Amino acid sequence: MAYWIGAGGSALFVLVFLIDGWRRPGYSPVRHPVSALALGTRGWIQTSNFLCCGAAITLGALGIVTSGRDLLLGIALGVFGLGLVVSGVFPMDPMRGYPPGSPDGDPADFSTRHRLHDYAGAVVFLALPAAAAVAAFVLPGMIWTAVSAIAAAGLLFGFSAFGTAWEDNSPKAGLVQRAVIIPGWLWVTAVFLHLASH
Repeated sequence: MAYWIGAGGSALFVLVFLIDGWRRPGYSPVRHPVSALALGTRGWIQTSNFLCCGAAITLGALGIVTSGRDLLLGIALGVFGLGLVVSGVFPMDPMRGYPPGSPDGDPADFSTRHRLHDYAGAVVFLALPAAAAVAAFVLPGMIWTAVSAIAAAGLLFGFSAFGTAWEDNSPKAGLVQRAVIIPGWLWVTAVFLHLASH
């Protein structure tokens, strides 16, 4: 059951931010990061998405650890899930035009909660490729080895590309982030579904 919950949480996270970002007034999925959806009057939707889906992934990871299937994979996915939870507890600051009426640039000083959100994001973006790298060695079959190894390399490259786009205030930073998050989170979904069926 824990694996199914983990798979559902990972897939639901993507579904929720895609639908909400598409329907959110003043929000640009191309420019703004997923985390910005936790701001504004409808911010509770993405906050809940972080908390619920992060908890679901953590529960799935706990299932891996307690089953004895692979301790390192379970720990890496658990850290990933907990990082999502912390990201929901500490939202980013309003900036770069969102929510509407916010300054178009960055604040002169970031709040403590924003810094904690950044730290949590760094944990998320490092734990996920680490989990994929571990999976390349522990999941059976050449397909899982190849897919997980490609995922690990692609995630590291993609998160680095997003970091650069974010620091440069690229108008396509949100698009770059989504190009990494969607396949990364779907890989997590696939891993949990695989474990649930074997």
